[in-house]
Amino acid sequence: MSADGKTEAKHGAGHDPHEADHVKLYTKIYLYLVVLFIISFIGPFVGAAVHSKALVLVTAFGIALVKAYLVCAHFMHLNIERRYIGYLLTTTVVFMFLFYAGVSPDVMEHHGRNWENVAAKQETARALREHALHPEGHEEAAAEH
Repeated sequence: MSADGKTEAKHGAGHDPHEADHVKLYTKIYLYLVVLFIISFIGPFVGAAVHSKALVLVTAFGIALVKAYLVCAHFMHLNIERRYIGYLLTTTVVFMFLFYAGVSPDVMEHHGRNWENVAAKQETARALREHALHPEGHEEAAAEH
């Protein structure tokens, strides 16, 4: 509100002129999302009817990427908070590598300092026995069972 009260009188009490612009933008993006949803829902049916895998993939995944971009850019406000995106991305990648470094020794080995993965050892031994009995391949072994 201005000191002379003109802003409040012009736009109404507690009404921000930029708020109307945001509502229009969000409504427009929402309508785009609804139209894209309808296209992505109908597209695979049309693609299957005309036997076009490319049409199915474009309507299923291509439109999903466009919708994800619209949601991230506008509803998550990533278009106005660019400097934080680098921080968040870097932090996420660092935590991902820390998690990988923490669990990979346990996942990639059959034993550790204080533990042993008996089930993985048994499965490996079974697969090796099966391969020794049927070195020609998995298809013949499966046909015998």
